[in-house]
Amino acid sequence: MTVIRTPALNTGLDDFLSRADEEREARGEAPLPPRAADAVLTLLALRGAERRTGVPEPTARLLGPVLHEDLPALLWAGPEETDAVPEVLVALADRARAAGRLNTKRHARLLAAIEDALPEFRRAMADPWNLTWPRWYASLLRADGADADDPAAVRAWLAAHEDTPHAERPALPAPLHRSDVAARTFTARAQLGETLLAAFARDVEEPSPAGPLLPGGPLGADRPDEALPAELERIAAALSDRWTADGLAAALAGPDGPHAGLAPGPESIPHFALADRLLGEHLDYYGDSRRPLPPPPAPPAPEEIGALLHAAPLPAALAAGSDDVPHELAERCFDGAAATVWTDGTPEELTELAADILAAVVEDIGSTSDSEYAQDAAHLLYALYERGGTADSVVRKAAENGDLPVDPELEDAPVEVPERGPDRPAHEPYEMPPRDLLPALLGVPDPGDEELAGIEEHARALADVVDRLAATGCVYRVDDAYGLTPLGSAVLRHVLSAGHVAVPDAEEVSEWEAAEVVAAVRSWPERTAADTLGRWTAGRGLTAWSALLDAAEAAGAGTGAGADDRAARDRGGDDRRGERDQDRDGDHGAAGVDTAAVFARFALAAVPAEALRAALARPVTGAHAHRLLVSRGEAGPADAERVPLGARAALTLETLAEYGRRDLRTHARAAGRSGGEPDRDTPPRALPAAFDAAAAAWPGGAPALVEALVRADSPASRGGTALRVLEGVAAHHPDPTVASLAAHAAGPLRQGRPLPKTP
Repeated sequence: MTVIRTPALNTGLDDFLSRADEEREARGEAPLPPRAADAVLTLLALRGAERRTGVPEPTARLLGPVLHEDLPALLWAGPEETDAVPEVLVALADRARAAGRLNTKRHARLLAAIEDALPEFRRAMADPWNLTWPRWYASLLRADGADADDPAAVRAWLAAHEDTPHAERPALPAPLHRSDVAARTFTARAQLGETLLAAFARDVEEPSPAGPLLPGGPLGADRPDEALPAELERIAAALSDRWTADGLAAALAGPDGPHAGLAPGPESIPHFALADRLLGEHLDYYGDSRRPLPPPPAPPAPEEIGALLHAAPLPAALAAGSDDVPHELAERCFDGAAATVWTDGTPEELTELAADILAAVVEDIGSTSDSEYAQDAAHLLYALYERGGTADSVVRKAAENGDLPVDPELEDAPVEVPERGPDRPAHEPYEMPPRDLLPALLGVPDPGDEELAGIEEHARALADVVDRLAATGCVYRVDDAYGLTPLGSAVLRHVLSAGHVAVPDAEEVSEWEAAEVVAAVRSWPERTAADTLGRWTAGRGLTAWSALLDAAEAAGAGTGAGADDRAARDRGGDDRRGERDQDRDGDHGAAGVDTAAVFARFALAAVPAEALRAALARPVTGAHAHRLLVSRGEAGPADAERVPLGARAALTLETLAEYGRRDLRTHARAAGRSGGEPDRDTPPRALPAAFDAAAAAWPGGAPALVEALVRADSPASRGGTALRVLEGVAAHHPDPTVASLAAHAAGPLRQGRPLPKTP
């Protein structure tokens, strides 16, 4: 039988077990496991359960916090102990009924509530995300046959485990990282501390007839306010040992515990903070951590991680104890445990070490660099991973901070990386690309001296941050091009995963359904998306392209995957997404799919003409398929006749919305150049002209086109796309008749009412 050691809280445990076991013996049942009973009674009491009968009385209100929050994080329990938890609760309910504390109806309701809470309790007990360091090591040492109730045996097992080569130690259950267990351990211990403090307050302010719950230490001290924190911490450690393994708390306690390195806290995992920052970046962009980022192009094999890390300048200097490395940086990410990992760590541990170094450098840049980009180092890393591993341009990125807006069509375009000769230094001083190359990089036909003023200063400041990141071996810069190294791709994938961002690899993507592929690639860089589509369809034949086109149609019609995803992104995004991401997203159809963007990626991936012809009759995407055939010179004379009018309207609405955004960008840039508002005597012209061209070719002219645009708008947009287009036409069309027609249609949309029939 498990022995429950002191200090015991005043829960009536011994009396409860004695009476319950007598009753169970009379029924031929085994005794209740003391560990499970102790945890249930203690946590009920700490949560404020009445103890008038000498034991805590369960209530329906307390079942959720105790069963679903406390026990899954604090109690190590084998199958028998897990099964005993509801029996303990039923025995407590029966005792309250026998003492007259519950009538028959309330007793029956409580038993039903216990039964209802059990499925979630069992799920939570098995959920790996509830794993803490004490529960993890309690499980491992029991699996090895160590006596969990003998502190000496526990200490001996921990010492042997710490001497075990890293590669031979059991791995955490997938998909957990050390940072996940560290965070859950910290949270569980903090919550236990809060419940203990609340229990102490009740002992003082609302004493129970059964006496104080907590031992008398803090109450009897001369200065209880000073003795209280240490006493509550002592009680918390004792309870943790009672519910996991005796002696674990002191052995694992940081920073002075003899085996504290086995149970790192969030503060001792530098990349924990970087993971949180990258998650924030992802939520700023997409509003949902489940939105997947592109897989890295060629991640290194696990056995290559060590060599890549050892070859990086800064990690090598840290390992050698170089005086050139800032002392604070060495202390932050290269202690004794890191030195052991450096020499014989597993690939995952080496990746974590590289992540710790990268995170420490990001923090160091933010505190020591005077570059205007010093606080953006984490953003730069995220943006490189989000590009799918393609190289970016320093001057193009720097132009965003200058007075020279970059063509949104070029934002995600990959940059050619010059070959570095064997005699060239790793990082030469930054120089702007030749002037004749800037139009292709920036999308500005002929940037003048005034437009380029200050851009070089921004670029040099950015290159300074990039070069400091490059010392970690995770980033490279060759002339104006910069990007992630293979080591950097592996490290950032690990850090993003630790932040619970969806970062599939190529193998995972290959197993996706067509709807998942379409939902993902719509916002990936075009070249990266096209490569992914090519790999996904390779070997699957024409049916794979048909499935993708079906998925695009379903998403555009609001029946495919992604509607909730887009809504989450819209809620989560903020101004940091900026014009770049709004331009890239465009006006999406239902389910949040930018059909034009999807078909642009289909085009780059060389979707077969046969698959496109089969899609011509589809009511949402048929016109997109036809436009792609026309652009490739593969459309037949009869193909246009197969495209439904509704599909033409959907494409026309998307096209007009793009012209409207183009007008907005033009005027915003004009305002920037003039230092104020643009000239109101020269209103936007692109949208009105495009509307006239579409109306001239539309059956029934402008009135019919307006009605078709409203009908074509997606449910997800709630008429918002059509409203923006019609308001733009109403505000800027030079023909009062057309402007009035658009205003007449926009009014009901603005008020959420259906469009009246056009006379």
